[in-house]
Amino acid sequence: QVQLVESGGGLVQSGGSLTLSCATSGYTLQYDAVAWFRQAPGKEREVVSCVDTITFYADSVKGRFTTSRDKQKNAVLLHMASLEPEDTAVYYCATNLYPRCPTAWMRQVSYKNWGQGTQVTVSS
Repeated sequence: QVQLVESGGGLVQSGGSLTLSCATSGYTLQYDAVAWFRQAPGKEREVVSCVDTITFYADSVKGRFTTSRDKQKNAVLLHMASLEPEDTAVYYCATNLYPRCPTAWMRQVSYKNWGQGTQVTVSS
């Protein structure tokens, strides 16, 4: 088990940008696939992306969200741009401590390690 910690959430206006971080301590995340999910109030948790050597994105965020790795901070970043009120949710990162995104990368059950989440609120 690895403890994942998300940070960077907050309140942003529609059209704005925000960068989330998924970090660990005592473990190197840089070689593992990491996924981002989000859960809006009253809705099921849905996938945002999964990054290994490339990044897979949900259709709802393609062209607006990107991921990167911060080696110095041992973190995986989710860069969110052109935010919309519909992006309001708690954002979670997850990993299986394995180099490749799972075949079923869009499914929650494909991941064993989760963070506690960080709230993103986009105002209109």
